[in-house]
Amino acid sequence: MRISRHSASRRGSALLAVLWLAAALSAIAFSVAVSVRSETERTSTDVDGMRSYYLATGAIERALLWLYWGPKYRNPDGSPRYYTAGMPVMRFGFPSGAADVEIIPETSKLNINKVSPEQLMRLMAVLAVPADRAQMIVTGILDWRAPSPAGFTDFDQYYLSLSPTFRSRHASFQEIEELLLIRGMTPELFYGRYDKAPDGRLLPRPGLRDCLSVYGGSSVFDANTVQPAVMQALGLPPEVAAQVVAMRPFLNPQQITDIPGATMAHIGIGSSAVCTLRATAAVRLPNGGYSDARRTVSAVVAFLKNQTNPPYHVLRWYDNAVAVR
Repeated sequence: MRISRHSASRRGSALLAVLWLAAALSAIAFSVAVSVRSETERTSTDVDGMRSYYLATGAIERALLWLYWGPKYRNPDGSPRYYTAGMPVMRFGFPSGAADVEIIPETSKLNINKVSPEQLMRLMAVLAVPADRAQMIVTGILDWRAPSPAGFTDFDQYYLSLSPTFRSRHASFQEIEELLLIRGMTPELFYGRYDKAPDGRLLPRPGLRDCLSVYGGSSVFDANTVQPAVMQALGLPPEVAAQVVAMRPFLNPQQITDIPGATMAHIGIGSSAVCTLRATAAVRLPNGGYSDARRTVSAVVAFLKNQTNPPYHVLRWYDNAVAVR
């Protein structure tokens, strides 16, 4: 039986159409599969992030309890069961994950309302701020905290040209975030950034929020948490600041006085009435590992006399804090 050329051509066209349709359906199926997989992974990451957030929040609550128990409970050998002054980090394990809580006394930072212009300029130099920008920011800080003059200052004139308009406070800083309003300030300088090391690792560079505080110290700074930039702003050589960091944690004041090369009068160990508790948490996966989705929260806490209930007051809470460890 012979097949005509016309019939064979039609069958060939139909076969070609079927092949094209199959290819199109395969492409659509592949696209849908990729989208479903992406959405599933995104949802899983969001869930892990939310669970990590609650883990971090719970870790801060537990840290507050351990700080309160610290002086009261001891192990049989006399060592602290929960907390002792100078402990920079608490590590907690939970059935669903793990969390690290950093205890950062605000006295490890310079007091923004008392720091001298010379110390501010040294701090800017250590943070690699260009000289002209550093001078503008330091002058702006001094203008912000100085009493109101008879007329508008140059900084007031600049702020009034912005939208929305505002003036310098011309009084003490009430919140460290007010620094973000200072002329010349950038989010990177305030919050810090990550620099790439020669081996490819990302190294945290602190920002002004890690070095300055409205609750900061002006005489003795906590050796376990003070930033190297703050130590250099106080006049310590860079090599001595690096040695202090390398020898952490300090549990005995004698360890500090044994560091040669500089006067350590400004560096010590002690408690602070106001601390920042910064918790970073990750949930545990079914395979026993930990999720890459981590969340960090922090709280600025004022510790009150033991007669009060509770013996602390949360001054500030940050849901999306930045981990710098």
